[in-house]
Amino acid sequence: MPDPDAVIASTKPEALVDHNLVPEAETVVPGILYEKRPARRPDGSVADGLYNAWITLDNPKQYNAYTTEMVKGAILAFRRASVDREVNAVVFTGAGDKAFCTGGNTKEYAEYYAGNPQEYRQYMRLFNDMVSAIFGCDKPVICRVNGMRIGGGQEIGMACDFSVAQDLANFGQAGPKHGSAAIGGSTDFLPVMIGCEQAMVSGTLCEPFSAHKAYRLGIISGIVPALKVDGAFVPNPTVVTDRMFDEFGRIVHGEFKTGAEFKAGRETIKAGETDLSQLDEAVETLCAKLLGTFPECMTKSLEELRKPKLEAWNKNKENSRSWLALNMMNEARTGFRAFNEGSRETGREIDFVKLRQALAVGTPWTPELIESLMPGAGRDD
Repeated sequence: MPDPDAVIASTKPEALVDHNLVPEAETVVPGILYEKRPARRPDGSVADGLYNAWITLDNPKQYNAYTTEMVKGAILAFRRASVDREVNAVVFTGAGDKAFCTGGNTKEYAEYYAGNPQEYRQYMRLFNDMVSAIFGCDKPVICRVNGMRIGGGQEIGMACDFSVAQDLANFGQAGPKHGSAAIGGSTDFLPVMIGCEQAMVSGTLCEPFSAHKAYRLGIISGIVPALKVDGAFVPNPTVVTDRMFDEFGRIVHGEFKTGAEFKAGRETIKAGETDLSQLDEAVETLCAKLLGTFPECMTKSLEELRKPKLEAWNKNKENSRSWLALNMMNEARTGFRAFNEGSRETGREIDFVKLRQALAVGTPWTPELIESLMPGAGRDD
């Protein structure tokens, strides 16, 4: 029987065509880390010459919110991983242990794109291309949810094929609370992934939900503990994890606790330490399982299984881009500024009742109206 290593050595071509759009050195941009880590078999041994590509959003001071340049870098990184013959799977994650991603960079939104719909339209072309680059990757994409996955972060996370989360992570949307709508993917993906009713709750009320609820709803495929107390891993103490139903038959597993129980849980988290070793182990285990498949059959399976999300995305992405651009003249202009200019003391949301009262009597959108809605406006100092 021929030796596989000898066959590989004897048939390897002298040169391979480079299918990257730009040289690899140009795919490295500030805020995006690209790393090839050795692929391992299920028994932990290294599969020589094979790797998993880790793409990391590296902006932890702003909870890994992506800037325009980071979006460009992510597009190039996914393209690079897709065409790399040595890559088995792609792991998409964020730096640190607080957030995977909280969406677009609100400082950039508020200070540059607000009031500039023509510029935001160009930005949204890049954002759309980032989501499409995830869908177009020929390798399976795993979202390693190391912390909050909110807003646009939720959208790019749901575009991935698998999601594995540490159980302190929160999920959710921010659109109508901050002057936008979750039409960068969530209104396409959520009804497909968790059903229309739960999608409505998430997309309109913008209330964050726990990793345990995300797992129950089916929006992630794996969940592991990350909190260590006295050297031992414990489940998220702010979440109901020990029973499935309450006395009325309602599902409470995965819901946040309330009142004193929630506060006590927060104190437990502060006193403990966050350890993502089990998250990394779970991601490596999944990568190892993916390694044990035919690569072309895997790519075809990905293409077919992505279709429900992809069809909804392609149907709506251009219309959504246009609306989001125009919305930068009023509600987004106001909401992003409020978040950027607000503080813990004043809050980061406008006075929604005041806005609705103004619009009810026909008040036009003017700079003066926007200023009057900012956090702290009209407050006695």
